Amino acid sequence: MPLFTLTMAAPAHAQQYNNNAAAYNPVIRGFDVEEVRKLRPGVELNFNLYGTPGGRATLSIAGANRNLNLTETEPGQYEGTYTLGSRDNITGRSAVTANLRVGNQVTSGVLSESLLRDVGHHPRDNQGRERAADVPRIARFDVQANDDLTPGNELVFSVYGTPGAKVDMAIAGTRGVFFLPEVNPGEYTGGYTIRRADRIAPNSAVTANMRVGNRVSTATLNKPLRIAAATPTPTPREVRYCTNCATVDAINVVEVNGDGNYLGTIGGGVVGAVLGSQVGKGSGRTAAQIAGALGGAYVGRNIERNAKKTQHYEVVIRFANGGTQTVTYENDPGLRVGEKVKISDGVLSRDQ
Repeated sequence: MPLFTLTMAAPAHAQQYNNNAAAYNPVIRGFDVEEVRKLRPGVELNFNLYGTPGGRATLSIAGANRNLNLTETEPGQYEGTYTLGSRDNITGRSAVTANLRVGNQVTSGVLSESLLRDVGHHPRDNQGRERAADVPRIARFDVQANDDLTPGNELVFSVYGTPGAKVDMAIAGTRGVFFLPEVNPGEYTGGYTIRRADRIAPNSAVTANMRVGNRVSTATLNKPLRIAAATPTPTPREVRYCTNCATVDAINVVEVNGDGNYLGTIGGGVVGAVLGSQVGKGSGRTAAQIAGALGGAYVGRNIERNAKKTQHYEVVIRFANGGTQTVTYENDPGLRVGEKVKISDGVLSRDQ
């Protein structure tokens, strides 16, 4: 019973797949051939068709003895080769029709180029020039560029010109051509999804052909395929100007002595007299007392000066405009020459 159940379930899944496939309408996006110089037995015609993946692609050539089945080599890319036989009656203008079948839906496309190189019919006037009215006109050729040309990204092309024409395109670095459907009268638009095998550069040449019957006009795209990266706007450099910023230019140590008043002289004289009274006797003792008094006064002044001597610090700072200012400290400020400082209300601080 389990085997029977499995056997019966398989057709149900297949039927469901076919129903889903029928809901999709296949699309042929491109159809081309590698043109040859001569059509004779043994010559190979290589065809490429691009469209909906997962389908079955076949083509027929007017005058050929058989049809050709194409093989899907990549998702949505079908390839096949037809080798001419002795019973084939194929010419350069033989019509080639491709059919792409997905589920129960089929779509067809007709090859828009000749099988032979340099083959085409262009009506001319009495002076040998092509009649302008008979030549399709491409008024504009545009692209919606992409900022990324890696596989999976899309490029959208538009051609504007003669209505009711067939428009195909080719991009350098890709294989084959693809069609642009006419979305509005004279407006042909379609997208191309970049494949893994493509080698598209921002400046790859892109050509479009507009065909009306046997008459063809060609235009070349004059725009890059990749959006140019925006040049970053440089941020204006902010000029930092500080009015109270400066650099330590010098540090001077200044010694300040006592005020040298008479207290020192008198005090020194008393000391001198005391010292002098101990030298000599009689008149000599008197002279020694006088000399001792004078010398004592001098020594007293030095004693007082040394007793009152102090050190102060002068810090000279220089501003950016060249001006200087001196700040006095009673103690070592702990600064060094060359340091960056700020001054505020007469007080220096390091500029962090």
